[in-house]
Amino acid sequence: MLNQIKSFFDQHIAPRESVQVTDADLHLACAALLIEMMHMDDAVRPEENAVILCRIKEHFELSDDAANTLMVLAAAQRTQATDYYQFTSLINRGFSYTQKITLIQLLWEVAFSDGELDIYEEHLVRKIADLLHISHMDFIKTKHQEDSR
Repeated sequence: MLNQIKSFFDQHIAPRESVQVTDADLHLACAALLIEMMHMDDAVRPEENAVILCRIKEHFELSDDAANTLMVLAAAQRTQATDYYQFTSLINRGFSYTQKITLIQLLWEVAFSDGELDIYEEHLVRKIADLLHISHMDFIKTKHQEDSR
């Protein structure tokens, strides 16, 4: 009887080995969050899209075609997502703390790219920073760095 219980636990309840997170998964998750930021103030502006496209090409070292494809895939993932956890959980498994800080900086850059910081944009950065376990000090520091540009 105990063996059956143990077997059931091992098959259905025990944590499984984590699947390796690929660079493509991380790129898609980051791009989806950046696109979400672009939509937060209900006014998608060309300068926001341009910033996202430029930064994903630069940070992920992608060609124009690859970056455009990533944007299309990320936009589709964003619309299908029910929450941010599916993106932030991948980022938490695949990124270092420094890489997470860079993502927060990119989110701020998109938020400030239209010259206005909407309260919903700030709320999103705070929420993502919390989900990525970014300290409040680093959250504030990245905001002030981007705000002073």
